[in-house]
Amino acid sequence: MGSRVSREEFEWVYTDQPHAARRKEILAKYPEIKSLMKPDHNLIWIVAMMLLVQLASFYLVKDLDWKWVIFWSYVFGSCLNHSMTLAIHEISHNFPFGHHKALWNRWFGMFANLSLGVPYSVSFKRYHMDHHRYLGADKIDVDIPTDFEGWFFCTTFRKFVWVILQPLFYAFRPLFINPKPITYLEIINTVIQITFDIIIYYVFGVKSLVYMLAATLLGLGLHPISGHFIAEHYMFLKGHETYSYYGPLNLLTFNVGYHNEHHDFPNVPGKNLPMVRKIASEYYDDLPHYNSWIKVLYDFVTDDTISPYSRMKRPPKGNEILE
Repeated sequence: MGSRVSREEFEWVYTDQPHAARRKEILAKYPEIKSLMKPDHNLIWIVAMMLLVQLASFYLVKDLDWKWVIFWSYVFGSCLNHSMTLAIHEISHNFPFGHHKALWNRWFGMFANLSLGVPYSVSFKRYHMDHHRYLGADKIDVDIPTDFEGWFFCTTFRKFVWVILQPLFYAFRPLFINPKPITYLEIINTVIQITFDIIIYYVFGVKSLVYMLAATLLGLGLHPISGHFIAEHYMFLKGHETYSYYGPLNLLTFNVGYHNEHHDFPNVPGKNLPMVRKIASEYYDDLPHYNSWIKVLYDFVTDDTISPYSRMKRPPKGNEILE
């Protein structure tokens, strides 16, 4: 079962997150980075092609044995669906159409959402903006695990289970930490998604529907790409709150691994984040970073000093403006 981890509470900090200060310093030295803050219209065609590929896979699996449906949902569908969640991350920052067409981005997010099987895009945008503005803020940033998660998932085996169940915790944690009133866009997102799921069921059959849902559940759980959930902000080294990843899986994830760069410059689309690092290399090269998300997952599960408690947490200031 593994031994109990030594950490028994979150790391409370009373200083501001480092990203705003570093952004100000970098822009003063390298104002040309502002030229990277522009829409990425290529996302429109990339997302459309990803959805078409997933639709083709629905057709290809509809008559397979169940074991092969699950096999391909993990080997192929999970990669595509996890990648799509990170396309939705890009969309939440208004990169496809720009900030002046914010509503276009919300509709496009619902389009990208279709391959996941569960409504996600609109709600993710609301909570993700809080994550950027108030990183680690207690009862605001729902990326922070609950006290129950930190207390219970404290052994090697339990942490392994926690990694498998990550998509469920990410789905339900907001309801306990920072519930928000439902918006009309969330209702539309849900209606469109359920309608699409019904169409998939009637056109392709139950195996294609299960393939789609399993691809999302498996792809966001015990999966190499899911290492980014833990790599981004779990405190493997005391005092370091955000970590970047510079490995090959960035090619499938819209460079979400460039996470220090992303939090420093959330208005820079993923395709330009490597340029941020290149221009301001002295600010990033010496920061702790990863080259393997698989190793991050392994270390998280097996290291007795790391648990869901291994996060920096800040008390809210009381003047936060939430989405």
